[in-house]
Amino acid sequence: MKQNRRKFLKTSGLLAGAAITSGYLTNIHPITKKSGAKMSGKMKLSYKPYTLQLKHVFTVATSSRTTTPVVLTEIEYEGITGYGEASMPPYLGESHESVLNFLSKVDLSIYDNVFDLEKIFNDIDKIAPGNPAAKASVDIALHDLIGKLLNKPWYNIWGFNKHNTPYTSFTIGIDTPGVVRQKVKEAEEYKVLKVKLGRDTDKEMIETIRSVTDKPLTVDVNQGWKDKHFALDMIHWLSEQNVEFVEQPMPKENIDDMAWLTERSPLPTIADESIQRLSDVIKAHGVFNGINIKLMKCTGMREAHKMLTLARSLGMKVMIGCMTETSCAISAASHLSTMVDWADLDGALLISNDVFDGTKIIDGKVTLNDRPGIGVVKI
Repeated sequence: MKQNRRKFLKTSGLLAGAAITSGYLTNIHPITKKSGAKMSGKMKLSYKPYTLQLKHVFTVATSSRTTTPVVLTEIEYEGITGYGEASMPPYLGESHESVLNFLSKVDLSIYDNVFDLEKIFNDIDKIAPGNPAAKASVDIALHDLIGKLLNKPWYNIWGFNKHNTPYTSFTIGIDTPGVVRQKVKEAEEYKVLKVKLGRDTDKEMIETIRSVTDKPLTVDVNQGWKDKHFALDMIHWLSEQNVEFVEQPMPKENIDDMAWLTERSPLPTIADESIQRLSDVIKAHGVFNGINIKLMKCTGMREAHKMLTLARSLGMKVMIGCMTETSCAISAASHLSTMVDWADLDGALLISNDVFDGTKIIDGKVTLNDRPGIGVVKI
């Protein structure tokens, strides 16, 4: 496998370039030119911190929490407002302070062409390394704004069929058997459950859920398994429990062990912590069977679209995921969901203080609306 990966990497740059140059901007400029629209105003970015309250304590292999800090962004242009969001779970290393500091350095008033996404986002990316959620909050708001200026939803601009959306999984965090059973019953309408694993209660978690339902499961180990032989034994056991795939079973540093595991695994392996941005897609090829794209990791919709295109060209499976987010960021990600194998877009369902109305989950299915932009309104 190592030799095949080295041979592949020699030509991978061509594929990456193809993914980048086949971006969606070609879908925007002809529309604008045809309409004869002339934009002469200046964009104004505003933002404020907010804290999401979770309905249940959320526990994964490495931590527990009851809240998630977010920053809500707005871009106003010629009387139209685009909405965005940065969500910062602990492992990303971002905070209210870091996001607000980054956004204070973003000056959108210097751009004459609101549709020049490549230049705008390349400039924003160069302000400082890292800060993916902060960058995503601008990306999402600008996509929302542009969609509204064009009076088109983004699935339409990208040429996607809104009816091809998948079912989303609903996440069951690590907890006691009694609480796990309660969570499963509360998730009655969802067709697929995503189970957090990575502690010494893994089999107990699955067995508890199986005492309540036989629905298909996916599992997310959050790097919790340290030994490849133990991981392989667990995956064989999980394959007998109607589990569809295993997400990030081993630490992201253990590349060779992960490739060994994927080669022998009876279930698809999906990269999460091991993949963040476009350049990581090629690195994951041959190590995992697929990737989990999250807007907060990859800086937003623009790069997520490129990652999806590249992963598909490599024959990899694709999952669209999320953090704990409002319906703003969830709705933005949902426009990509028509082109993926799996969706995990339940972030807004886990909170009690959402401030947007957008994409709905109806009978477990991601359901897009016809509003322009990313499809959200404030509530």
